Amino acid sequence: MAIKEVLGLYPDLDSAVAATDALREAGFERSEIEVLSNAPFPEGTFGEESGIHRLFIFPLIGACCGFAAGLLITGGTQLAYPLLTGGKPLFSIPPMVIIMYEGTMLGALIFTVLGVLFESRLPWIGKALYDPRITAGYIGILVRTAPERVSAAINALQKAKPEDILTEDGRVSLASSS
Repeated sequence: MAIKEVLGLYPDLDSAVAATDALREAGFERSEIEVLSNAPFPEGTFGEESGIHRLFIFPLIGACCGFAAGLLITGGTQLAYPLLTGGKPLFSIPPMVIIMYEGTMLGALIFTVLGVLFESRLPWIGKALYDPRITAGYIGILVRTAPERVSAAINALQKAKPEDILTEDGRVSLASSS
């Protein structure tokens, strides 16, 4: 099923909040609405519920993988090439701990970076509707919805008196609602 995008541009916070409220009243789910801004706003400003973040899982998994890789490298090397020196044990624990520690930290670091990219939904592959005025201070309300609901999205966005409404196919509908 194809998804269409509609972008409403609002000059201030109050009108953007009114637009998200109008969209919710029109029956749009929170997952269909995205707020684009050049400034961070606290969670809940636009009526969204706080998201579930799973970022803490990534470093934990990475640390476990790095520890296992360090153990495998050091233990595997000592088993593959046994070198008995003066009756000392085959597995020398202190050097193994250093390599396992470094593997743990490296795995946690790499998985943290990957987790941040994953949780941030980066990189965005595809063309998204955008207007450069958002970087100048406007607030954009982007609606991703089914093609048959585009007109309902435009009507809901117009209730909050936007500066402009842009649609995916390039048409710009000036919001001249009463």
